[in-house]
Amino acid sequence: MNRAANLKQIHQTQQWDVAIIGGGASGLGIAVDAANRGFKTVLFEKNDFAKGTSSRSTKLVHGGVRYLQNGDISLVIEALRERGILRKNAPHLVRDLSFVIPSYDWWSSPFYGLGLKVYDMMAGKLGLGPSTLLNKEETLSLIPNVNKNGLRGGVIYHDGQFDDARMAISLALTAAQEGATLVNYMNVVGFHKKKELIDGLEIQDQLNGNKTQIKAKVVVNATGVFSDQLISLDQPNSKPMIRPSQGVHIVLEKKFLNGPHAIMVPHTTDGRVLFAVPWNNYVVVGTTDTPMEETLEEPKALDEEIQFILDNAGTYMTKKPKRSDVKSVFAGLRPLAASEENKESTKEVSRHHKITVSTSGLVSVLGGKWTTYRKIAEDTINTVQMVGGFSERNCTTKNLPIFGFEANSDWNDSLHFYGSEASKIRDLDPNGNQSLSEKIHITKNQIHWAVKEEMALRLEDVLARRTRGLFLDANETAKIAPEVAEIMAQILNQDQAWIDSELKSLNSIIKNYQL
Repeated sequence: MNRAANLKQIHQTQQWDVAIIGGGASGLGIAVDAANRGFKTVLFEKNDFAKGTSSRSTKLVHGGVRYLQNGDISLVIEALRERGILRKNAPHLVRDLSFVIPSYDWWSSPFYGLGLKVYDMMAGKLGLGPSTLLNKEETLSLIPNVNKNGLRGGVIYHDGQFDDARMAISLALTAAQEGATLVNYMNVVGFHKKKELIDGLEIQDQLNGNKTQIKAKVVVNATGVFSDQLISLDQPNSKPMIRPSQGVHIVLEKKFLNGPHAIMVPHTTDGRVLFAVPWNNYVVVGTTDTPMEETLEEPKALDEEIQFILDNAGTYMTKKPKRSDVKSVFAGLRPLAASEENKESTKEVSRHHKITVSTSGLVSVLGGKWTTYRKIAEDTINTVQMVGGFSERNCTTKNLPIFGFEANSDWNDSLHFYGSEASKIRDLDPNGNQSLSEKIHITKNQIHWAVKEEMALRLEDVLARRTRGLFLDANETAKIAPEVAEIMAQILNQDQAWIDSELKSLNSIIKNYQL
C-alpha cells in the first residue's frame, strides 16, 4: 500500500461504487468484500487503521462461551462458524488455543463440561478440538499458577487466538490486492447530497489540511463507537444508536501463567468471565464492561477497572498480580448496538450487528464483534447492492485467503504473522534483523516494511499496531522510541523537528498505558 499513489487514484476517479468510512475490523472487512465482488471501492480512516477498538481486544477469535451462558445461541453459532472460516483463511494469524476452567465446586466441572460439549457440537466440522473434563492433577499440570486451595479439577476447551491489529493490516492489504483504494489519516467532514440523497463526501487530509470532494454511489458508515457522529452529520435530529462500553486489559509477564494454556475465570464479581491469555511472551488479562458517556479516541482505563481485574485474577492465581507487575494497560470502547431506551447493563446487550439505511441512503454498520467481521461485511455489501441498485453479485470471501496466507506458519517464529511475506522482510537488509529490544521483538527491517508496504506514517503506527510494543510493555516502548523514530525519519526523509514532534505525541499517549 502506498498512500501517495492512493491519493492520486482518488483524484483521478470520477465516481466510486462504494465509499467506506472507518478503517477498523468492520470497515476493512467491507472493503475486502466490496472489492472482491468487483465494486470500485474506496476507504477512508480518520486516524490509522485499527487505531480504535479493533486493536484493543482480548486477542481471541471465539464463539463466546459467555454468550452461550446468556442463551444467545444464534450469535454463538454464527461466531463459531466464522471462527472456523477465519482459521482456514488466515492460519498465519489465527491459531488454536486451549483454555482451562478451574473448578472449585463439585458441580462446576460437569456443568461447564456439558455446556462446552454443546459449544463443540455447534462448531461442527469447523471445531478446533473437543472439550474434556480434568482431574485436579491434570488441571495443575496445565495451569501451574492456579490457586490450589480447594481445587477439584477443571475443564479444557478450545477457541482461537489472533493478533487483532496485525489482522487489520492484513485485511487492508487483502482489500488493496482485490483492487480497493485505502487511505489513512483522511477525515470525512461532510456529505454531498443530490435531491436529498447522498452521492459523495467531502474529505480532509489530516496531514496537510487539504480538502477535496469525491463522488460515490453508496456510502457506508463503519466507524464503530463514532457511528452516531456520522449519522448526526447526515441527519441532525437522529437518536443515538450506539451505547459505548469500555473494556480494559492489563498485560503481565508470562510467569503469571507459567504455561501455554489460557485460563478462563467463570465467575467475576460483576457476573462476567475473565480471561488470562498467553500472547507474545506476555499474558493479557481482561476484560471489563463499563458503560461510558464519552467516546474518546484514546480511552483511559479507570483505577477501579484495573483493580477489578487484579482482584479477580488474583483469586485464581497462586502468584497474585499487583499494580507494580503491570507492563501495559489498554482500554477499548465496544460499539454496542442498542437504542436510547435500552436500559439493561452493557454486559447484557447483545453483540449482534445491525445494519441500518437512512432516508438519504447512508448505510450504517452498528455493533458486532471481531470474530464475525466477515459476516458483517457480507451482510453490509448485500445491503449496499440494494441501496445502490447494483446487479447482484454473490459473496465469495468464505474461501478468500487473507494476505500473507501460509498454511504451515511457524508460531515460534517472531515474524509468523507476516506469513508468506516474512522472508521478504528478512531479506531487506541482512544486518537489519536484530531486535532493538530484548523484551519486545522489533527490527529495523520491520520498521522499513511497515513504512514502505503497510502505510505506517506515524511513530505510534509502528510501535502500537505494525508491531505491538505499546500494548506489551509501555516502559520498554518509551525506551526504544527515539531509535525507532530516527529509523523512520531516514525512510521518510524527515528532519529532527519531525522526530521531536513524533516523540512528544507518542509520549503523551504512552502515559495512558502506564500505571
